[in-house]
Amino acid sequence: MSIAQQLLPEFDYETANTRKVLEQIPDDKIEWQAGPSFKSIGWNASHLAEIANWTAGVLLQDAWDARPEGGEPYHTPVLTTRAAILARFDEGVASGRRALEQIGDDAWPQPWSLLDFKQPLFTMPRAAVYRTFIINHLIHHRAHLIVYLRLNGINPPPMYGV
Repeated sequence: MSIAQQLLPEFDYETANTRKVLEQIPDDKIEWQAGPSFKSIGWNASHLAEIANWTAGVLLQDAWDARPEGGEPYHTPVLTTRAAILARFDEGVASGRRALEQIGDDAWPQPWSLLDFKQPLFTMPRAAVYRTFIINHLIHHRAHLIVYLRLNGINPPPMYGV
């Protein structure tokens, strides 16, 4: 069994759990913030949708430049409805799953770099980037979103059993 085949069940499980949380966001709470120094529900949800979209790039490219020369710097998209957030998330999950199905075992230990105007911010094995900047990052921001929903009287769906 390939590395990717071993990782696909976790990817499917964590993205399904994340989608269940995203489905709970009421459109009238998109701009809600826990305080002035906190990101909004909408920002966190948009960021979750975007993390899913990073999967294919991490798995199928060698680097990503957040501020490419002559190009637009990266910004979390501003998605203003639950429907738009779910559509973007679903696109990312589908492309990420396809990338997992394509990647060979020899690609996992290869270096992957996050760049800022051509300068490396970090370089790590692709497997470590997938684990930390996709899966763990997804779970981290999902937890933020769950707290924000709870603060608005919305109970999150069960994820790990009951």
